[in-house]
Amino acid sequence: MLDGAFSSDPIAWFQHVFEQAQRQETHDASRAALATVAANGQPSVRYVLVKGADERGFVFFTNYRSDKGQALRAQPRAALAFHWWSTGIQVRVEGIASQVSAEESDAYFATRPRGSQLAAWASDQSQPVESRAALERQLEAINQRFPDNTLVTRPPHWGGFLIRPERIELWQNHAFRLHDRWRFTRDERGEWLGERLQP
Repeated sequence: MLDGAFSSDPIAWFQHVFEQAQRQETHDASRAALATVAANGQPSVRYVLVKGADERGFVFFTNYRSDKGQALRAQPRAALAFHWWSTGIQVRVEGIASQVSAEESDAYFATRPRGSQLAAWASDQSQPVESRAALERQLEAINQRFPDNTLVTRPPHWGGFLIRPERIELWQNHAFRLHDRWRFTRDERGEWLGERLQP
């Protein structure tokens, strides 16, 4: 599982197994549970779509004024968990979150379907709304602001977060719960130190 090129590089291993999951998983393989901690210490978890994973870390996009956006700005420590039934693999990530550049957020926003772009403007994410009809009125107002064939620019309150991992755990299912587990921890030089864990 972690032999050869992947034995000291958990990001490369993640990219390899993620490609497998994309081919085999019934649901979107980029789906991951994101855990944050609010300023008052209350933990919270929800699913996000992770849109990038490279040597920097893991990137997802959201409304910065949402509950998760506010939590990450107040307390930037976060965790991700992926699990793919089709491959029997789980990946856990713990690290520090920071906003990506405006340029990176602009580039990703431009790839989104127009409806999703408009919804990013229309929804004041995580805030109360009177009714579904009120939400649809907000969308209609945005439709009028950006009529057909008009470029929809990225809202200034919407963009990406990068989670720079400090620890990554890799887990693969085996019979009788005798699973394979590895934990990689980043040292002060930024190098990964790996160890096998008992299941």
